[in-house]
Amino acid sequence: MLDHLIKGATVVDGTGTPSYTADVGIRDGRIAVVAPPGTVTEEARSSEDATGLVLAPGFVDPHTHYDAQLFWDPYATPSLNHGVTTVAGGNCGFTLAPLNPERPADADYTRRMMSKVEGMSLVALEEGAPWSWSSFGEYLDALEGRIAVNAGFMVGHCALRRYVMGEDAIGGQPTPAQLERMVALFHEAMEAGAWGFSTTQSATHSDGDGQPVASRHAAPAELLALSRAVGEHEGTQIEAIVAGCLDQFSDAEIELLVGMSAAAGRPLNWNVLTIDAAVPERVPRQLVAGARAREAGGRIVALTMPILTPMNMSLGTFCALNLIPGWGDILGLPVPERIEKLRDPGVRAEMLRRADSKEAGVFRRLTHFGRYVIGDTYSPANEGLTGRVVQDIAAERGQEPFACLVEICANDRLRTVLWPMPTDNDPDSWALRAETWQHEDVLLGGSDAGAHLDRMCGAPYTTRFLGDCLRGRTLMGLEQAVKMLTDDPAQLFGLRERGRIEEGWHADLVLFDPERIDAGKATLVHDLPGDSPRLDSKAIGINAVWVNGVETIREDVVTGAVPGTVLRSGRDTRTVSTK
Repeated sequence: MLDHLIKGATVVDGTGTPSYTADVGIRDGRIAVVAPPGTVTEEARSSEDATGLVLAPGFVDPHTHYDAQLFWDPYATPSLNHGVTTVAGGNCGFTLAPLNPERPADADYTRRMMSKVEGMSLVALEEGAPWSWSSFGEYLDALEGRIAVNAGFMVGHCALRRYVMGEDAIGGQPTPAQLERMVALFHEAMEAGAWGFSTTQSATHSDGDGQPVASRHAAPAELLALSRAVGEHEGTQIEAIVAGCLDQFSDAEIELLVGMSAAAGRPLNWNVLTIDAAVPERVPRQLVAGARAREAGGRIVALTMPILTPMNMSLGTFCALNLIPGWGDILGLPVPERIEKLRDPGVRAEMLRRADSKEAGVFRRLTHFGRYVIGDTYSPANEGLTGRVVQDIAAERGQEPFACLVEICANDRLRTVLWPMPTDNDPDSWALRAETWQHEDVLLGGSDAGAHLDRMCGAPYTTRFLGDCLRGRTLMGLEQAVKMLTDDPAQLFGLRERGRIEEGWHADLVLFDPERIDAGKATLVHDLPGDSPRLDSKAIGINAVWVNGVETIREDVVTGAVPGTVLRSGRDTRTVSTK
């Protein structure tokens, strides 16, 4: 007997081939039958009429930071609401394990680091996760059987370094014995089912003490040793971040990434390729890495987002503005001193000069302050400004836009919510995106879901992209768009029997209305442990989501079921070799 029968759906199976109408039956977590409408004779415990609706494979998000959130939110919201049934975690060199049992304080260091570098609520990290593990395998076991999505995790370089080197991980180099222990520890994690190795060399990544995170101190020899270890295990990957990911790679960075992928004989993905027609040289430069990797026996894949991600900023909290060269020192001051500095015309002039410099890279996109929209305000002086554009307010007041923005924020003691309007929302940039998405070394993704919770909301990229393809810019046909969200990432990660609608494959499925599918406006909610805030977005037009054959979402509401699997390398992934 079938567990459930979906009748008369328009099946978009993930392969990119034309859609077709079919009945799809689920049994024991698998797709048991795909047949012409009305031809399934086997009885079903339940069924539904899906006429006019699209049935697609569950979406695969290749870059998330749900490592902690899954403990207090096993549904990985809002990703699951938006049809994501499989998430890749442990990215950017940051994981919650392994933790050295001889140094209990390392857990506190890790929490503070994650709070700073990935914008996670410190209270939520402290109260929402059990922190009961030491080894990476124990961390995976702590999630097993209690999550609603399928989740695989890389091993973070920072945790490996901290475990072996302690405080010397910041600024130090491992002895031969320490490097050997680091590699052995990594092997242990891989044998427990970790997906691979992740690291960061990005100048934007600092720990809770404001110091460069541990992996940033690693020399190429260390990175290559760990990369070689990746290649000794089945179904594994590398994910790496370098400073040039934000704008354009240096030759040395390309050489490093190519060397890591070739040493492992495994794909390496990086995040995130920003596409902007105003900087036409960026995409060709970034894709040089993939071409050189192929020549060396490796493979390098760029992740890029198919939407413009809503961002919530402030001069009062750590956000992307802090990462503009020269801005962090000022925005890190106590609020009264910060306001005094920001009100100084000379200080503002120097900040704007640094923000417009070449070293600011992709952050230059954030410095068109006249285009910012004012969000929530908190003082009588700012009454009526919510929803207004800064350049309009500045014109009324006879002020320069940045000076105007500073005064508005100062009135709120810097609590004002700011919404930057993207500068790359033009037809030429969208045409360049559509062209770039077709490249063999480009993959859609990079949501950062689970991180930067009160500042950005990338999780709904799946529904927003599909809505745009069906009823907006129509840059991509439905079948190809679904393939880019399902089979393409599943193939990169070597997921076994996931990413397509095919008999015998895991029943990870999304049923949606093509006339309505979209994502709602990002809104701030307080539903994290400790009443901490995050941005959320409602899924529109998603009728139901199944994970391993069990309904987990119905009409944007979680069902309470937790059928997800902790996906382990080898068992749940096959090797995607670059050789």
